[in-house]
Amino acid sequence: MKVDDKMYMPGFFSNVFLVMALLSLAGFVPLARSSQDDVVAPTEAIELFNGKDLANFYTWLVDYKFEDPDKVFTVVDQIDGAPAIRSSGQHFGGLITRRRYTNYHLIAEFRWGSLTWGARKNKTKDSGILLHCQDPEGAYEPNFNGPWMRSVEFQMIQGGTGDIILVRGHSQEGQRLLPSVTATVKQNPKGEYVWDSNGVQRTFDGGRINWYGRDPDWKDELDFRGKQDLEKPYGQWNRLEAFCDGDTLTYFVNGTIANKATRSSLTQGKLLLQSEGAEVFFRRVQLHPLQKQAKESLLHRLSFFGPAFTTQLSTASACGGCLSFPDSSLESQPTHLHPAR
Repeated sequence: MKVDDKMYMPGFFSNVFLVMALLSLAGFVPLARSSQDDVVAPTEAIELFNGKDLANFYTWLVDYKFEDPDKVFTVVDQIDGAPAIRSSGQHFGGLITRRRYTNYHLIAEFRWGSLTWGARKNKTKDSGILLHCQDPEGAYEPNFNGPWMRSVEFQMIQGGTGDIILVRGHSQEGQRLLPSVTATVKQNPKGEYVWDSNGVQRTFDGGRINWYGRDPDWKDELDFRGKQDLEKPYGQWNRLEAFCDGDTLTYFVNGTIANKATRSSLTQGKLLLQSEGAEVFFRRVQLHPLQKQAKESLLHRLSFFGPAFTTQLSTASACGGCLSFPDSSLESQPTHLHPAR
């Protein structure tokens, strides 16, 4: 049997070895790069929810502060066959990461529960993930007994999942502090600003930028659905992704880009999972490195293979959520190594 001569080309073996070496790294213990002020830029996947407990978080609730007497935030063993974080929605507040993060790719999966509470009992189910949260807790109100922290929100609300909300804070002297971003937008018939990649550039100090397909006839009514909603129907899991790259934030909902802002005044901080009147489950909360960070980390950790190896690795290019390694010896399509899904 004749064997293709290309099988013996050195380039072929070097590429196979490259792929095998990189795949073997998938089992490495997650690493993080932390500066002196304890801001973490992931270089490997960080499992904020470990599937067992809330060790990476602490609780903040209006009136109760750091206590959670009614168990608003818990871990359930089985929801659709896997453990998940449960936010009951009974009291307004959040589950906050213990550490601050910057330059990351957030992946979170959520689905709504059946419970709604208080003034929002018959309103759209509402929650969200606050990004780049700034201390102190409760600064949404000048008495520091508010539910939120100054931040940029990845909105989760029926019909509006994917909105950007610039969440206010206050200084110790009571001064109102507003995050700012720049986005390309258009206005809908109600005068609301909607993200449009071909729109007019505008700077926002506080306020909201609707995701591109938000129904202009949106109503704050339980189980509202818009005509173009990216969020899946009630009872199904949704995948949210936020690429926080320097001063740029890009939001994806179930694989489709929904919103984008640049020139953010906030570029690092804690993350907060909201409790806002509706029961919601999170079964995955992960931070992945941005491609440039992953590439730098791999170059450093694989340098022991020698200069030729790292030179080839340095040709890796961006391709969605993966690193792409050209294979010139085989004149074929690039090899794509995706982060854990």
